[in-house]
Amino acid sequence: MTSSSDLQSTKTLKALKNLELRVSRIEKKLYIESEQEDLTSDLKLPSLSVETESGDSLEFHIGQYWFAKLGIVVLAIGIAFLLTFPYENLPSFLPILFGYVLVAGILMLSHFWRESIAHIARYLLGGGLILLYFTTLRLFLFSEQPVISNSLIEVPLLLVVVFFTLAISFHKKSRFLAGVSLTLALITAIISDQPLIMFLIITLIAAMSTILRIKYDWKNPFIYGIIISYFTHFLWFINNPFMGHKIELVISPSFNIYFILIYILIFAAGNLFRQDNETEDSTVILSTFFNSFGCYSLFLLITLTRFNTNLTLSHSIISILFLALSIIFWIREKSKYSTFFYAITGYTALSVAIIAQFGRPDYFVWLSWQSMLVISTAIWFRSKFIVVANFCIFIIIFISYLILAETISAISISFGLVALLSARILNWQKLRLELKTELMRNAYLTSTFFIFPYALYHLMPAGYIAISWLIIALLYYALSVILKNLKYRWMAVMTLVLTVLYVFIIGIPNLEPTYRIISFLALGTVLIIISIIYTKLRTKKDSVQENES
Repeated sequence: MTSSSDLQSTKTLKALKNLELRVSRIEKKLYIESEQEDLTSDLKLPSLSVETESGDSLEFHIGQYWFAKLGIVVLAIGIAFLLTFPYENLPSFLPILFGYVLVAGILMLSHFWRESIAHIARYLLGGGLILLYFTTLRLFLFSEQPVISNSLIEVPLLLVVVFFTLAISFHKKSRFLAGVSLTLALITAIISDQPLIMFLIITLIAAMSTILRIKYDWKNPFIYGIIISYFTHFLWFINNPFMGHKIELVISPSFNIYFILIYILIFAAGNLFRQDNETEDSTVILSTFFNSFGCYSLFLLITLTRFNTNLTLSHSIISILFLALSIIFWIREKSKYSTFFYAITGYTALSVAIIAQFGRPDYFVWLSWQSMLVISTAIWFRSKFIVVANFCIFIIIFISYLILAETISAISISFGLVALLSARILNWQKLRLELKTELMRNAYLTSTFFIFPYALYHLMPAGYIAISWLIIALLYYALSVILKNLKYRWMAVMTLVLTVLYVFIIGIPNLEPTYRIISFLALGTVLIIISIIYTKLRTKKDSVQENES
């Protein structure tokens, strides 16, 4: 019995062990399969989510943000139509009162949603402020019997809304609301339709955008303020057509040009006192360009067309102002671009003043020698840009002289002297200007090479042209010896070649026998003497090289 019971228990234990092994195997198998499924799901689900997200992100962005903006714009336009609807049987103040109540509701809703639906709250705030301005504007416009009939009362109310919008932009640190406030100020200036008020509001726009630039370093509102300021002044000059006036150039008041000078000083201060004044980024470059170009273009247009009685004085004043700004920017921060824009604009104004003061062709002499002044300041400013621009202006002035002058006079000699001296100054101060190439010096010397023969050809009698060119060639050789500069020798060589061509091509058939003989003898003598000098120099150079070897 005992043995049989032991055998039975042994079989039972084996069976239990086998069963346990099978269960463990089944569990292990199930565990592995579930783990693989989990791993597979981990690999697949993200790809599905990414695919779904990439497909839905644009949809959600449009639905969440674009629809909110469009909805508020559409709603604001609808409310504007509602407020401008002619309510004939109602008192004129009721639509306005309804507008203010509606604006209050929008602003309260924006405040209530500021955390839960922040993006819609921001859009509502902007739309509410615009509707606040529009409702205030309805006191004066859009009604046969307006509540306020005097613009001198309406404009201060509109400016209150402008300042309120600006204050909220400060509080919210919102560039968008700052741009809205500048736009509302622009509209207020146009609606005022009074010259002095328009100029004062434009000055206010300039001050507002400059404060935004200095205090918060907001760049886009600053550039926007520059553009709309000069644009608004231009609108006044063409008789403010937005208020239904016929487009024509306004004659008075003449003091408007002084406000243009105020604008440029305010905007220049925005860059001069900016937070980061160590680097000139794209904002500084663009704003300076718009400020200088916008100011002087408007100033030039107004003074030339309607206020040209004191043209020399007015352009001399603005020239001094521009040059002073260029000096200030250079001294304060060693600016390259601001210094360049203000300096070039200042010299342009000085050119206009010279043209206005002197008659043709005398002003070409002053314009040519003005180039020396530009070169001098370019050296001080270390500005290669001014050097290049000055050369281009110099060539334009010379070509204009050739076209406009009735006869080529001794004035043309001054152009050659200026080009020669400019090249010499550039060579003298090349280290200060950091000119790494000979391009600009060669350009001035090339101009000298062509200008002198051309001028002498028109100034000298035909029989003395070749002699005068020989003298120029000899002067070039003298300069090469004094300055130890090879370029002047090459200029002398090329001038001699040009003289030979003139004598053979023009001199033989056209000159009188006496002058023909003198030209040939003088030219031949000079060529032989120069050949002897070159021979001696070459011999001396060869002997030095032999001794060194």
